[in-house]
Amino acid sequence: MNSKYNSETIKTVVQQYNEGTAVALLCTEHGVPRSTIYSWLKQHRILKSLTDSNVTYKDYHYLKRRMEKLEERLKVIKASECSLSAPLQEKLKALEKLYGQYSIHALCEALGVSRGTFYNHIFRRQKTTSHEIRREEIREQVNLVFDESKQRFGPKKIHAILAERNVRTSPSYIAELMREMGLQSIGTYSKRDHKKKAGLTRRQNILQRQFDVSEPNQVWVSDTTLFKVKNKYYYICVIIDLFSRKIIAHRTSTNHTTYLVTSTLRQALKARNYPQQLTFHNDLGVQYTAKAFRNLLRMNKIVQSFSNSNMPHDNAVAEAFFSLLKKEELYRTDFKSEREFYKCVDDYMLFYNAERPHSTLAYKTPDKYEALFFSKKE
Repeated sequence: MNSKYNSETIKTVVQQYNEGTAVALLCTEHGVPRSTIYSWLKQHRILKSLTDSNVTYKDYHYLKRRMEKLEERLKVIKASECSLSAPLQEKLKALEKLYGQYSIHALCEALGVSRGTFYNHIFRRQKTTSHEIRREEIREQVNLVFDESKQRFGPKKIHAILAERNVRTSPSYIAELMREMGLQSIGTYSKRDHKKKAGLTRRQNILQRQFDVSEPNQVWVSDTTLFKVKNKYYYICVIIDLFSRKIIAHRTSTNHTTYLVTSTLRQALKARNYPQQLTFHNDLGVQYTAKAFRNLLRMNKIVQSFSNSNMPHDNAVAEAFFSLLKKEELYRTDFKSEREFYKCVDDYMLFYNAERPHSTLAYKTPDKYEALFFSKKE
């Protein structure tokens, strides 16, 4: 409403109009433009409710907006599956999943969280996520240079090479990442380490093609495969639990490096809550015999088993899985982008674990087979 006129004037004009006074006379008497009077009349038009009580046009729209807000809050409460009495952190996590789907007002008011607290939570999460993404990118670059140097370079040399490639970091940060990944440049004892590794690869085929396992997290097998899309090569690494044939971790990369297998192993360990007394079987690829990978196994007290040279059947379960992946999915798809290829690989892993029956598991899916095992132990 126009603040030039007080509420008493507006009330008098509306009342006179309702009593039959023409708009032209009201304009002359009160010195108010015709358009302003029509605006007042619209805002104060009388609406009849179902209960015959009089509600103004303004009141009607206020109640309508109020109802819409209440309905939105109710949707938030249902979608969040969180109660008003839940702890604050639980509320914040629930609201974070709905961020962008509903207004901030509706989200916060629905669960009684202040907007400032919610904004701080979101900004902290975004900052942490961007930091983790950046850290992962630098880790890949460090591992790539380390592998290119055939494990000769330390933090300072890697920093110099990354600087030439316009990757901004510092030698101390690289040293921290290398310690985290178990990367150590070749030193005084490289000859002794080489002999030790050579003996290790000759002797230890612990698995001996015994692919039947009685419990989860006793034996994991791993391998990598190569697939070409539009003149570009992609490498896929998987880790499989022999008990259920479940793919417990996988990664896809354009670089066939030690980091590909170490990062996949870290993913598997985290997913399985760092199991004890585990045997890890793989082939004799340089990624699996690299010092960084063997250090990671040793830190987690994992016993490593190797296939014999030129004996792919020693790792038949992993070989068979890659054959299925290619026949059932990759060969059938004409990939239009790298993103589409990565998504296709991810989707197949989910399908394989959750939906594809396995003859070795009495035609149950890997997920179902594990669930039955754990239900019997309860």
